[in-house]
Amino acid sequence: MAGNSQRRNRRTSNKKGATAGSGGQRRKGLEGRGPTPKAEDRKKHKANRISNAMARQAAKRRPAPRRGGPKGTSEMVVGRNPVFEALRDGVPAVTLYVQQFIDNDERVREALQLAAERGNINLMEAPRPELDRLTGGLNHQGMVLQVPPYEYALPGELTAAAYDNGEDPLIVALDGITDPRNLGAIIRSVSAFGGHGVVVPERRAASMTAGAWKSSAGTAARTPVSRVTNLTRAIQDYKKEGLTIVGLAAEGTHEVHELEQLGGPVVIVIGSEDKGIGRLVGENCDYLVRIPMPGGAESLNAGVAAGVVLYEAARRRATRGRA
Repeated sequence: MAGNSQRRNRRTSNKKGATAGSGGQRRKGLEGRGPTPKAEDRKKHKANRISNAMARQAAKRRPAPRRGGPKGTSEMVVGRNPVFEALRDGVPAVTLYVQQFIDNDERVREALQLAAERGNINLMEAPRPELDRLTGGLNHQGMVLQVPPYEYALPGELTAAAYDNGEDPLIVALDGITDPRNLGAIIRSVSAFGGHGVVVPERRAASMTAGAWKSSAGTAARTPVSRVTNLTRAIQDYKKEGLTIVGLAAEGTHEVHELEQLGGPVVIVIGSEDKGIGRLVGENCDYLVRIPMPGGAESLNAGVAAGVVLYEAARRRATRGRA
């Protein structure tokens, strides 16, 4: 009997699975902890410290996100005279392409000298078929200058820069100005009379091309331009900030020298010479002003008109500052 009892106990003790009261811990213990982590994933391991250090170094090398508004598109200036004039007038450039075995005339030598003096323009020699491809078959005369995309500012950055300098914002918004030369001339006037920037719409309007840079006579480097998808909405946002919106129109109810508001925080809206400012934009102006022209001219070029109004704004600000 004793022997039978011992055999039954042995059979019971050899049963598979957890015994009563174990809570299944023995089976869990047999399951293991999975595959061994890689050395670089284990804390306090030398490989882990090295991996973390490399990640920190990579983060430092990673460029910071660019602040500001959208970028424009890259542009090519073609031809010996246009390339020389662009370099002479300070148009930004990335690369100067020169055709292999080009005739080394005076314009070529002058352009190469200007590019070398800047020190930040890549000089690339390329065969004629490559320059034909870059320019879409235009008559490049063996010289092509690549202009980088313009970095537009955000509308709020124009007012922020003014307030940072302790000044009332003086901003020009353009409605329907399609000639880059007019845009450049207006930028030049904004810079000359202490303005804080120019706002242009994204569609059906001039953008910051090489022609605009040239007409600005270098002032585009220090006068920001903001490009917006909806000019009316941008004007409304400026109104919410407390800026007065003054539109220039032939049918204006005030003459430009009568409007005291030009001496304060203001957005001056200028339209095209033939169509003026649009209906929606005009409806959002606080005042419409006109420039008296006793000589009988029907209208002024947009760049000239901008200069007249900006002069009056600068005059009032200077008078207020002396008071």
